[in-house]
Amino acid sequence: MKRVVSGIQPTGSLTLGNYLGAIRNWIAFLHTHECLFFMADLHSWTVLQDPAKLAEQCRLVAAAYIASGIDPTVSSIFMQSHVAGHSELAWLLNCITPLGWLNRMTQFKDKAGKDKEKANLGLYAYPVLMAADILLYKATHVPVGDDQKQHLELTRDIAGAFNQTFGETFILPEPMILGQATRVMSLRDGTAKMSKSDPSDLSRINLMDDADTIIKKIKKAKSDAFPLPGNSDDLADRPEAKNLLNIYSVFADKPLLQCCLEFEGANFSALKEALADVLVTALTPIRTEMVRLMNEPHYLDKILAQGKDKALSIAAETLKEVHQKMGMLKV
Repeated sequence: MKRVVSGIQPTGSLTLGNYLGAIRNWIAFLHTHECLFFMADLHSWTVLQDPAKLAEQCRLVAAAYIASGIDPTVSSIFMQSHVAGHSELAWLLNCITPLGWLNRMTQFKDKAGKDKEKANLGLYAYPVLMAADILLYKATHVPVGDDQKQHLELTRDIAGAFNQTFGETFILPEPMILGQATRVMSLRDGTAKMSKSDPSDLSRINLMDDADTIIKKIKKAKSDAFPLPGNSDDLADRPEAKNLLNIYSVFADKPLLQCCLEFEGANFSALKEALADVLVTALTPIRTEMVRLMNEPHYLDKILAQGKDKALSIAAETLKEVHQKMGMLKV
């Protein structure tokens, strides 16, 4: 059986980057794979969270999944923390993961910065919890962005080490990096990834932004002083033009080269006007549905409970096998 597992942290507002880089791509798997999509609330605690807001943020992510087209009747939507097996398997995998493997993880180095001695253990061990998220369900395929590919390679290494030590147990999952806009860049800096943690709200399009806000943000998006090129090869040294044209290409459903030809010689204002139009058209229905769902918390909680039950049943089988192979006594 082909099985897809993925999740998003419920921190801050979900962005256009989350939608294009993750959620939009998941929809293609709904009828070809068994799908489990979770809110990664355990991962979110690598940064201090506001407990009063976290539950609402989890519901907001669930609403975004559903509003974007993730059908809860053919997939499982649940909270990571509702399945204790994530934490348990992460601990067991921690115990067979060499420090040298984790020391090579570039994301820890990037996020910890120069003062890594003050970074928390959760941030350092984050990739092992991610491995547990995947291996707990014996996922065959994992949709990931470029920035997570190294973590998935580590997951495969950990799975291989476990299999070699205790016998064949885990599937080595395949990464699936999909779509031309998997890495959506900041509207304020075309060399930086669009992030919900960026201090400037103008750097991103949030899925809960209304039409006027989207138009305002696109108008204020960083540009350069040159006319737009007619060839995608000429975008290599023009990150802001490349980012906006990439996004337009996806929502206009046109190849990037065709979009370049459409705006050849024009200034950024023409592209921004067209981009704002297609974004408003595409994202307004998602926002409207998210608002509706957030006004029905009991419905969302029912969906999460159903997803949890399915996830628990799969996780229990995996943990039973792991316990047996690791010699854990059952009485």
